[in-house]
Amino acid sequence: MSQLTAVIDLDLPGARISRHVYGHFAEHLGRCIYGGFYVGEDSEIPNEGGIRLDVVEALRALRIPNLRWPGGCFADDYHWRDGVGPREERPRMVNSHWGDVVEDNAFGTHEFLHLCELLGAEPYINGNVGSGTVREMSEWVEYLTRGDDSPMAALRREHGRDEPWTVPFFGIGNEAWGCGGNMTAGQYTHLARQYSTYIRNHGETPVYKIAAGANVDDYGWTESLMQAQSGLGGADKRAHQLFQGLSLHYYTINGSWQDKGDATVFGEDDYYVTVKRAQRMGELLRGHSAVMDAYDPERTVGLIVDEWGTWWNVEPGTNPGFLYQQNAMRDALVASVHFDLFHEHAERIHMANIAQTVNVLQAMILTDPDSGALVLTPSYHVFAMNTGHHDAARLPLAFKEALPTRSVEGAEVPLVSASASTKDGAALISLSNLDAASATTIVLDLRGRAFTGVEATLLTADTLQTHNTPERPDAVAPVTHTGVREHERGLEVELPPHSYVTVSLQLA
Repeated sequence: MSQLTAVIDLDLPGARISRHVYGHFAEHLGRCIYGGFYVGEDSEIPNEGGIRLDVVEALRALRIPNLRWPGGCFADDYHWRDGVGPREERPRMVNSHWGDVVEDNAFGTHEFLHLCELLGAEPYINGNVGSGTVREMSEWVEYLTRGDDSPMAALRREHGRDEPWTVPFFGIGNEAWGCGGNMTAGQYTHLARQYSTYIRNHGETPVYKIAAGANVDDYGWTESLMQAQSGLGGADKRAHQLFQGLSLHYYTINGSWQDKGDATVFGEDDYYVTVKRAQRMGELLRGHSAVMDAYDPERTVGLIVDEWGTWWNVEPGTNPGFLYQQNAMRDALVASVHFDLFHEHAERIHMANIAQTVNVLQAMILTDPDSGALVLTPSYHVFAMNTGHHDAARLPLAFKEALPTRSVEGAEVPLVSASASTKDGAALISLSNLDAASATTIVLDLRGRAFTGVEATLLTADTLQTHNTPERPDAVAPVTHTGVREHERGLEVELPPHSYVTVSLQLA
């Protein structure tokens, strides 16, 4: 068993960790919307306006800050007018990206915003650049946010909503380099300038416009957009920004895009490859931030990681276009690694969105299509254990010793990850032991402030492959951690193999 010492300065609060880095993503994909969030008003499952209430309750417990919709690739096929008005009059559409299924548009703008109200989440709506028009996007923003008797506000009232909604986040297309139009950086940059001009502020809350940013390490894409942004405005550049956020997409896979590996059947070597690829997010955040810093040293533009998470082969016997995968203890550690990296880059990262919330990719919740049972995944529990980091101030954390590593694909991969924050007279420390087989002990050298109370929570499982099912819903579930002891420097914390621990301190 190794022992490490982490020095934490409790009296040196730094950058604020936006609660929005704990955001979520709901696309019209597989059973995320239909059968996940939305079951219809005639369902025997308790619902409000067709929205499944046990899903709402589970997500409210995470204090879900925002929800991105309707895509994803689906966003650039979606025409919002087809999803408003009486449901029986809404036209059907083909979801060509995800399963080539026909949808009836029963879940549209009003249903999504009602879902956000039930969740207490702020809506992040992604507009259609790929197959839409400037006018279509402009009128959607007017429909959503204008309060007087304008044409779109009047149409909204005809459909039963008098007051406008507050929609603080709006995306200017999605993955324009791929499913959103197969554009070059230059092509999209020109379109982003045009579309952004017509996303107007109609209400008191300004719309935070998010440009469709880079795929993985395409730093040239980021530079093209930042260069266009920097050429605008005078002394007050914020008032003339094309966008306030720029997205980044990166998924953790174990194999190749043709064979991504199985969610629950994998070996130890596969696991360490996954850890290495999850940690690559740090390289990407540093690289894109450096490009953005060159044009925006004041960091007024946010980096928005609005698609991240694990992507495995679909579960056997399921529609390959529905991206349904199980979620094991390994996925939970991928999530914990990402959050530490997001905290590290809190000055630049304004939002992140796990892909996706229900029944798709690294989901928080799985619903059984036969029994209707709801299962909380190991990743859900990492989100729950981290709510104390929402809008908290990052604390300096540094290890005295070199971290243990493992050689993976020609690189040394650190096997410990950690971060800390403080707010409201408390501190939260997150600790991940990424070693598959060996425990470790971490001494928390706590400096600058005394503490009066300690609570610790442990998430681990017998194996990295362990996952939750309707038959075993708590195979991976958090428990009170008893492996925390007083130490002359502060606290000593035991971390079992492949485990995630949070330590909450009440500060004096």
